[in-house]
Amino acid sequence: MADLNKLYEAILTGDQATAVAITREALEEKVDPQVLINEAMIPAMNEAGRRFECEEYFVPELLIAARAMKSALELIRPLLSQTGAKPVGRVIIGTVKGDLHDIGKNLVASMLEGGGFEVIDLGADVPAEKFVQAVQEKQPDLVCMSALLTVTMPAMKTTIEALKAAGLRDRVKVMVGGAPVTEDYARQIGADGYAENASRAVAAARQLIAA
Repeated sequence: MADLNKLYEAILTGDQATAVAITREALEEKVDPQVLINEAMIPAMNEAGRRFECEEYFVPELLIAARAMKSALELIRPLLSQTGAKPVGRVIIGTVKGDLHDIGKNLVASMLEGGGFEVIDLGADVPAEKFVQAVQEKQPDLVCMSALLTVTMPAMKTTIEALKAAGLRDRVKVMVGGAPVTEDYARQIGADGYAENASRAVAAARQLIAA
């Protein structure tokens, strides 16, 4: 029988091959996909986030844990849609216009997926219009914007203003982050939330959606 403790450990240590193998074995044994997510995947990513906060893990460890989780999740995702299982929330994420950095954004996206969210990743260098279009089409609960360059931070405000102009601002929460971004800046531009790193982003996203 598939061992969920081993799945937890495989994700936590970034053992991609083992995570996929155990997930496949569990699905063949008809284990409920939601059980795999709630009892192994989410706890493993939560623990990876805790270790990152305590400086026991650093970005490389978080990245390989997220990669292992994502590979296992690929096997589960089609089954979740069949069972009608609902994600914690739907998130649109992207790095703002003019900024091509995506490692941090990718990590946040993976952590959110590991936390049970449905994530729609728009990529890097995303103009305000593309965020607006995605909100109109996908109807997310949350929009996440990342910037790694000080000069691209104003694009966050531009995007929030574009959501207002399109009459969409009240429909979604907006969370921002990235190396130069601060909580004060988030407030100044009218964002609903801020996360200083990928592990904090999951908790912040849950709070915003619950609110």
